[in-house]
Amino acid sequence: MATEGKIAPLYLEEEMKNSYLNYAMSVIVGRALPNVRDGLKPVQRRILYAMQDLGLASNKPHKKSARVVGETLGKYHPHGDIAVYDALVRMAQQFSLRYPLVGGQGNFGSTDGDPPAAMRYTEVKLTPLAEEMLEDLDKETVDFAPNFDNSLQEPSLLPAKVPNLLLNGSSGIAVGMATNIPPHNLNELIDACTKMIDNPDISLEEILNIVKAPDFPTGGIIV
Repeated sequence: MATEGKIAPLYLEEEMKNSYLNYAMSVIVGRALPNVRDGLKPVQRRILYAMQDLGLASNKPHKKSARVVGETLGKYHPHGDIAVYDALVRMAQQFSLRYPLVGGQGNFGSTDGDPPAAMRYTEVKLTPLAEEMLEDLDKETVDFAPNFDNSLQEPSLLPAKVPNLLLNGSSGIAVGMATNIPPHNLNELIDACTKMIDNPDISLEEILNIVKAPDFPTGGIIV
């Protein structure tokens, strides 16, 4: 490593450790794992924000998925159109998310493993739940940060009026760690949140009497 024309000697094991940790944190924070506060990975958050920019409200007509992918790629997430479209599709699949954040029109795949149609054929808009996640962004409720080329500002997280991490769950594999959180029932979660507001010292056992089990979009049987 050159510093003012000089070569600074480094221990290889120290450099490997620091480089690995920097890479791991970059993957964890920047791509692979959700933020606890809004339950979204960066690509999901950027897609929803781009859809709001495009005016794709739940009471407005659908627009081509390719338009959303292009908006997200060009402004906020330059990591490949397939990755962005895959994330968009998953947020629209009623069998993937307990409460979809994207309203889809067209072929978005199936539980049998059938792939979705190409992005030029499918159409999307926000769901009412996604609008609740985005509401009050313009009221300085969250911090904004520069996008990848410092030309725009994007939210570091969404205001998220709902506990989305528990609501829809999440899964992801990063460097050195992974997560796999199941979805839960909205009514049960809201009841639990209300109880916690009324009694901050509520026990885990009392919460589990309200939120009894995960609530998967395709159902499930405990054996």
